[in-house]
Parts: sequence; C-alpha cells; structure tokens
Amino acid sequence: MTYKILFRKWRSRAPLWYLMVAELAGLVPCLVLFSIARPDLYRTQFWQIGFDMKMNSNPSMILYAIANGRPLPSIPFVWSSTLTNFNVAISIVSLFLLLTKMITFIMRVWYPLFGVLAGIAMTALYAASVYGQAGPDHADSRYPSSSPWYIRLSCDVAKPYGAVQHCMLAKGTFAVTVYMLTIYLANLGLSIWSMLPNKKMDDEEEIDSPAESTSPATFKEWEMQPTAGSSTPFTPRTQAFNTLDRKLPLRYS
Repeated sequence: MTYKILFRKWRSRAPLWYLMVAELAGLVPCLVLFSIARPDLYRTQFWQIGFDMKMNSNPSMILYAIANGRPLPSIPFVWSSTLTNFNVAISIVSLFLLLTKMITFIMRVWYPLFGVLAGIAMTALYAASVYGQAGPDHADSRYPSSSPWYIRLSCDVAKPYGAVQHCMLAKGTFAVTVYMLTIYLANLGLSIWSMLPNKKMDDEEEIDSPAESTSPATFKEWEMQPTAGSSTPFTPRTQAFNTLDRKLPLRYS
C-alpha cells in the first residue's frame, strides 16, 4: 500500500458539495450582519447599557484615565473595534475561500490536505470570533462579566433604551457565527477522515497512477494487438499505411 499525502482522493465527494451549499447559506448573512455592525452600530451602546445595569465595565473608563493622568486601561475584546473589524475580515476571507474551493473542487484539484489546512485556519478564526462576541469583561472588578448581557438575557431589557432591534441583530450575528464554526468543523472532520490511511483506496490509487498506465510495457502491449481474423499484429501506424495503400488489415487473412 502506498500512502499519498497530497494527491489523495476524497472518500466521498457528495458531503463536500452539501457542506459548500450550507457554507454559502451561512456566509451570506455573515457578510451582511458583520458589515452592518461596522464601525459601531451598537457596540458602545450595549457597553453603556450593561454598565447602567451594573453588568460590565464603564465605557467612559478611557476618558476617566485620561482626565486623571492614569495609564490607559485595556478595553475588553468584546467591546473593542478590533473585534468588529476582525469579523468583517474573516467573512471576506470566507467568501474568497469558498469561491476558490468550489472552482478547484470542480477541477478536481481540491485535495483533502488543502481541506485540512483551510479547515484548521477557518475553525481557529471563527472560534476566536465566537469567543470575542461571548467573551468576558473583567476590566472593572466591581462588575465582572463572564459574557455580555445581550447573550445571556432577553432583548426586553433593552426596551427602555430603544435598542431591541439592535439586540436581536447582535443575537443573530452570534448565532450565525456559531453556525459557521460548526460548518468549518464539519469540513475539517471530513478532510481528516479522507486523509486517514485506507488500504482499498490507496491500492486503487496505486493501480490508477499515471506512471503505471503510461509505462512502455503497457503501451507496447496495447500497440501490438492482432486484429480479429488475422494472426499478424498491427499498430496504428500499420493501419495508416495500409489505408494509404488501399489495403485493409482484413485482406491479410
């Protein structure tokens, strides 16, 4: 058995097609929701609402630090603009990857090894996004938070602030991100499964390898086959010369 790392066949191509359709179904709302949230549709507003309910740190802590000449505090990742820009970036990368994967898969050059590498990268990126959206806020020791209020609570608490729709958008964004993370985990699992050694598949690949199918012995065996009703072997060249001479191979019988 010859194990191939790069030029391996997929154990089944149909699941990958289904996953690409599911990936596209989640990617479209991801692009829309991440783009709508940029640059600061509701991030700072939610941060202030959480502080008013004593559920997270104060968004004015940077101004307080500047006014009192103190070192600038570290903004929790969940409330930072870095997370917003990061989400937009990974959605664009996801679109580019999906288009590349579809084209190369149709051309049969998207091998399981590429799927493993892409699956690891995208799983890590979306895991970071999920962690950021549901991440902790320990900037204020008085009001530590293990996850933002809009993830844990109903959007009804945002009614006095007129932020119910924004709260629903944030919940939907988080749900779609978790969905995309699940899709990439499934892609990674399928790719790893196809990379595992398989005696039957590896033996078939060895038999069907181009080096063996185009070997001189195989070509000679194919070339020197006798025609039906004739004991004289002929080649394509013999056929061409006989045609020019108006002599068909069957006349030698």
